[in-house]
Amino acid sequence: FTAREGDAGRMRAHYAEMLEVVEREAWDGEWYTRAYDAEGRVIGSQTNSEGKIFIESQGWCVLGGAGADNGRARQAMESVHKHLFTKNGVVLQQPAYSTYDKNLGEVTSYPPGVKENAGIFSHNNTWINLGWCLLGDGDRALEYYLSICPSAKQDQIETYRGEPYVYAQMIAGKDAPRFGQAKDSWLTGAAAWNYYVITQNILGVKPDYMGLRIDPCIPEDWREYTVRRAFRKAVYNIHVSNETRACRGVKSITVDGQRIEGTLLPLFYDGEHRVEVVL
Repeated sequence: FTAREGDAGRMRAHYAEMLEVVEREAWDGEWYTRAYDAEGRVIGSQTNSEGKIFIESQGWCVLGGAGADNGRARQAMESVHKHLFTKNGVVLQQPAYSTYDKNLGEVTSYPPGVKENAGIFSHNNTWINLGWCLLGDGDRALEYYLSICPSAKQDQIETYRGEPYVYAQMIAGKDAPRFGQAKDSWLTGAAAWNYYVITQNILGVKPDYMGLRIDPCIPEDWREYTVRRAFRKAVYNIHVSNETRACRGVKSITVDGQRIEGTLLPLFYDGEHRVEVVL
């Protein structure tokens, strides 16, 4: 491939500029604000009486690198856990809007805990899950993954009332009378996002241009697991053992009995190959 160093440099400069603006303008002390309305008033701030904290700005700021070097990423995610996380997933915002606000529109038109007004959307829950993986917290990564997983709802199926094999667009939030009830199944992009979360980020088998990269983020009490991954023209039989009760951090990798440096598996163009990973 042909390197485009000029384009790469230009994009890095845009990224640095945006990151600086986010850190300067969006940090609210314990989390990142959500937006500004047409009158320039902040939304998703501790200065608001309702809608103080929103899910999206925490997920995307953390995934975009905000707070990585100053502790804000961890603080924002802890604020999500404190204010937004429930046993049935992460609600969109808190506190829920109690009355209609013409300046904010649709988000305030639903009853508290329903749809955009502090409901639990399966789709954007995945961004928070990815944030926990980025921070290396495998216990919360799996906890958040299971909180919206349809097949994990069988002990509360009379409340959940959704199919156990397909994601719901949203689940009624903690402010709703029917907290935990699934709504609008099949109407979401959550399945693809959750597949990405569990395979590439929790199990940590990530396709790369130059091969497969191994970077798990698992609960510390997982002792081992195996993944069989077809990649291009070869099959990788990957066994991960967690000797030190680590959530994240690869100690060593051997491929077909030979130790390799780093976490990028070599490319093969045929056959099956045995990969041993130690965390």
